[in-house]
Amino acid sequence: MTFDDVRKFALTWPEVEDGISYGTPALKVRKKLLARLIEDGDSLVMPDVPIDERAMLVESQPKIFYFTDHYADYPIVLIRLSKAKRAIVEPFLRRRWRALASKTARAQYDAREDV
Repeated sequence: MTFDDVRKFALTWPEVEDGISYGTPALKVRKKLLARLIEDGDSLVMPDVPIDERAMLVESQPKIFYFTDHYADYPIVLIRLSKAKRAIVEPFLRRRWRALASKTARAQYDAREDV
């Protein structure tokens, strides 16, 4: 999987737009960070992953999930896109999107999914 793959499905969700964060490609929802690519071009910064959940992910799937010292104190996990599949990445993005999107956008999306 690549960042372009992530972009393709995330941009179909209401209020998601392309952006830049710390000089790297990012996806934003209402000007807030959904996720961003880090400088290595392969890892996705995934905010809002509680530290205890991150620890379990890193321990159970270290080829996909990791973090650096820089992110140690933050609820963030890094995802190696080249090792991940959409079925792993999308639920994290969707959870973050639901936290950032407006109530109207969530309702619009949920109605579309019910069809």
